[in-house]
Amino acid sequence: MADWLPTVLATIAGILSTSSFVPQVLKAWRERDTAAISKHMYLVTVTAFVLWSAYGFLIGSWPLIVFNLLSLGLSGTILFLKIRNDRSEARAPAAASTSRREPEAARLG
Repeated sequence: MADWLPTVLATIAGILSTSSFVPQVLKAWRERDTAAISKHMYLVTVTAFVLWSAYGFLIGSWPLIVFNLLSLGLSGTILFLKIRNDRSEARAPAAASTSRREPEAARLG
């Protein structure tokens, strides 16, 4: 097998897997809606990218290092937005609950 093939495959895989986070980051950033995002899943994902990056440094694999650090940045952004939005929703529970209440006439009928 050619020496360059594993690096090319790793680079293509890294581009695809890293770019998969971009739509989620953009959606969460623009809409400020992270209700459907699992905080625990992103905690695990961020931890995994830290470990993969460390592994990449240990074995000297630049595709592992570069793409896992990029993915760490993107998934870390999603986690940050999730935590920020959860905290802001927790601070204003009364405003959220009153805006979703049914009109009085609808409940009586």
